Amino acid sequence: MKTWFHSWRAAIRIARRDAWRAKGRSALVLAMIALPILGVSAFDLTFRSAEPSPADRVERAIGAADARFRDAQMGGVPILQDPAGDMNAPARKQDDERWPSGPTDVTKAIPAGSTVLTDRVGSAKLTTSHGLLMTEVRELKASDPVARGIMTLLEGRHPEKSDEVMATSHFLESSGLSIGSTLSARNFDRPYRIVGSYELPDSLDTAQVNALPGAFLAPYAKAVEKSGLPAPESSVSYLVRKAGGFTWNKVQEINTKGVMVTSRAVLLSPPADADVPLYQKDGWGNYEAGSADRAAELAAVATVVGLAMLEICLLAGPAFAVGARRSRRQLGLVGANGGARSHIRAIVLSGGLVIGVAAAVVGTVLAVVLTLALQPLLEEAMGKRFGSFDVRPLELLAIALLAVLTGLLAAIVPAITASRQSVLASLTGRRGVRRSSRVLPVIGLVALVIGAAVALLGSLVTEQVAVVAAGSALAELGVVAMTPALVGLFGRVGRWMPLSPRLALRDAVRNRGRTAPAVAAVLAAVAGTVAVSTYMASREAENRAAYQPQLPYGVAAAFVREEGGRDVPAVREAVQRYLPVDVRADVERVSVGKPGCPPWGGDPGCGRFEVVVPPANECPLYVAVPGREDPAERFTPDQRRKMVTEDWRCKESSSGGMYSADGGLLVGDAKLLQVLGVDDPAAVKALADGKVVTFDRAQVDKNGTVGLKQITDNAAADKAMEEGRPAPGKVSTVPAYLVPGGKKSYGVQALMTPAAAEAAGLSTVPLGMYASTDRLPDAEQRQKLDGEIAKLASGVELHVEEGFVNKYGIVLLSLAIFAGLVTIGAAGIATGLAQADAEADLKTLAAVGAPPRVRRTLSGFQCGVVATMGVVLGSAAGMLPAVGLRLTEERDQLRFHEVSIAQGWTGTDTAPPDVPIVVPWETLAVLLVAVPLGAALLAALVTRSRGALARRAAT
Repeated sequence: MKTWFHSWRAAIRIARRDAWRAKGRSALVLAMIALPILGVSAFDLTFRSAEPSPADRVERAIGAADARFRDAQMGGVPILQDPAGDMNAPARKQDDERWPSGPTDVTKAIPAGSTVLTDRVGSAKLTTSHGLLMTEVRELKASDPVARGIMTLLEGRHPEKSDEVMATSHFLESSGLSIGSTLSARNFDRPYRIVGSYELPDSLDTAQVNALPGAFLAPYAKAVEKSGLPAPESSVSYLVRKAGGFTWNKVQEINTKGVMVTSRAVLLSPPADADVPLYQKDGWGNYEAGSADRAAELAAVATVVGLAMLEICLLAGPAFAVGARRSRRQLGLVGANGGARSHIRAIVLSGGLVIGVAAAVVGTVLAVVLTLALQPLLEEAMGKRFGSFDVRPLELLAIALLAVLTGLLAAIVPAITASRQSVLASLTGRRGVRRSSRVLPVIGLVALVIGAAVALLGSLVTEQVAVVAAGSALAELGVVAMTPALVGLFGRVGRWMPLSPRLALRDAVRNRGRTAPAVAAVLAAVAGTVAVSTYMASREAENRAAYQPQLPYGVAAAFVREEGGRDVPAVREAVQRYLPVDVRADVERVSVGKPGCPPWGGDPGCGRFEVVVPPANECPLYVAVPGREDPAERFTPDQRRKMVTEDWRCKESSSGGMYSADGGLLVGDAKLLQVLGVDDPAAVKALADGKVVTFDRAQVDKNGTVGLKQITDNAAADKAMEEGRPAPGKVSTVPAYLVPGGKKSYGVQALMTPAAAEAAGLSTVPLGMYASTDRLPDAEQRQKLDGEIAKLASGVELHVEEGFVNKYGIVLLSLAIFAGLVTIGAAGIATGLAQADAEADLKTLAAVGAPPRVRRTLSGFQCGVVATMGVVLGSAAGMLPAVGLRLTEERDQLRFHEVSIAQGWTGTDTAPPDVPIVVPWETLAVLLVAVPLGAALLAALVTRSRGALARRAAT
């Protein structure tokens, strides 16, 4: 034991001395190992610090209160809830089979003697220095001790009067206001002065304004109602403090009154799942990730970590090999003085151990320092404050051990190689004859064949993407194992090359132990890039083919559905001013109920509108049948397939496009047909004659008319729909003209003039506009238009049809740049090691009269050779996983297509899906040509033409 300890201590001292003497090589390997450790450790520190403790979460949610009470909106019936107070359900099944709803008086459930603080949240369009901004308004006495922790005061003070507010820093930044500024709201003349700024620790990017209870939302709602518009909604909860708090049993007792409770005691000490009645109901459960999901996540993390370690070992291994070769005389002296092969292996392994420990220490320390320094930026990026700077020593130690393990793994092969060298060869400096392994290429070829077969067969037989990934990984490892043999094959082309590239190839072949790992590292990086690029390029081609434009190319549409279209004139004028408009078509929508009702109804006094579809034109698959949840079940799969493929009523009637209005009916003129590209003089004449121009034949009855229904009682309409009856309402019949030929209407299913709508007894309100342009707007025009619209209102829907946009283009470019950097880095490392290893050969060239530029050109070709071999092999290896994934997706889409037709889903395309496989030639061109050429030129430029004179080696 004592001998073993002393031998390893001596080996570590020798390795430490060698690492200090070769500072450049040691720093290079240390940086390669420390950088991943730095990244993983920084991520661990950030993740743990950003995850607040249970006490922090409770404080940010309910402050210093013992609980938050809020209405479950179940009409006061008993409920069941989860411990966090996020989910709830009725405690028992209702007699009428309907989900209960309605308000509950929460104050009756608050225990007597409790301290109560009201927390009400609503929204308003606040005036800013830029115009209007839809903002969350919160009425909470933030200065009360019960609310401590919910908001963090940054500057100024809390509101003390009813005309004072404070605002989040994000709102002040977005609005251009500051402390001391005055703000108000649209339709509200009362001014408020900003007296302070604050932030929400869990949501730094929230635009919110805080006022005293009752100071803003109630008077604002009255002012909005007085202007004829629906009052904005708000929600209220109550922060409750009571001696003894609220246990889980007490929470369940309060649930019987239809009130949800978020309890401090329950959050800090949650009950077991078996004690939560909600989790025992059918369809409910604790929605944490299952063991299968956690296993998949761990497998993904292990795969990423394993590939990173493999990459580092492939790049760092040659450095240790060169270090051992340059210290071969020292290692020979160890053998000459009685040292065994195990001692030599220990010395080389100690080099990996020393570098690994140093990398672990440097990476961990830098991670702590950088995380602390960048904490404000990290918090802003994540949108929430750290709970505390949480350092988990065991986790950081485990990450650091990865650095030590990586250093040892990178030094294993050089250690074995050095220990096998004879003492005489080490002392004389002779390299001897090196023969590459004949077994490793065979193993690699077998792994390649098996992996490729697993990946391809897995994509054709199974539905598991993991099978394709596993087969592709095995095939790539097989190519890595074959790399030394493939390097030898590449060397045979050197006989037809000039001097410098021939020398570079021969040097690469002679020193496969140095060249092969570098080529394999480039191969791994390029293979991943090519796989992702091929997959994304294929998806891009698929998306391009499936793209459905919402409007004709270059057409703009802007809709305002809020406040009865009050902002529509301003929006129309802004679009006309900032876009190159050619033809403008103003449109309106049908409104039912009091002025200002939204198109979807819902508010008291508001109704809705629909275009009546005659019963003869309804698809049988969707005709409601009493007592049957799915009416399509009364047909056989063959009948459903026939209806979907042959019956025009069950085919998709809408041509796609933007949602315009209920029933797809717009009120406008013939300009809209021109903007949409509908060239039909008969349609123009029909509009002039007071007819409805429709693009959907299902809307037209046998008499050639269209029924337009106004529903004033939403509750009665909903009940009728549940019972399978038509919704009651007033129906107006208008003559119709059906546009022939199935022309594309981009979501507009019907069009009528304002005069025809008035004659049919329909009330209309402004909706927006369509506009054709003579050219697409540039970025400056769009920014000006967006800025102008932001000043008007927050509910503007604006779309300019630009055709299909490749969202993967920048990603593909980024991947190519990443692969290029890795390739150049790996090739550069291999070149630097080659120069250090072949210094004697370079001096021999200079001695026999070779010009100085040979050194520079040789260095460039050495770098280019490594980059070219890695890129070529990586490009070939990267195609396999991409093809396998696309074949798997094709099978999934074909199966879904067949099920859709068999189930009778309307709108299903009868043609089978097209799943193309596209090779990203641009990315491959960059990798195959530009990257090796750039690597070679860069290596040539940074290499000195003349080497330093060396003293004569001792004999």
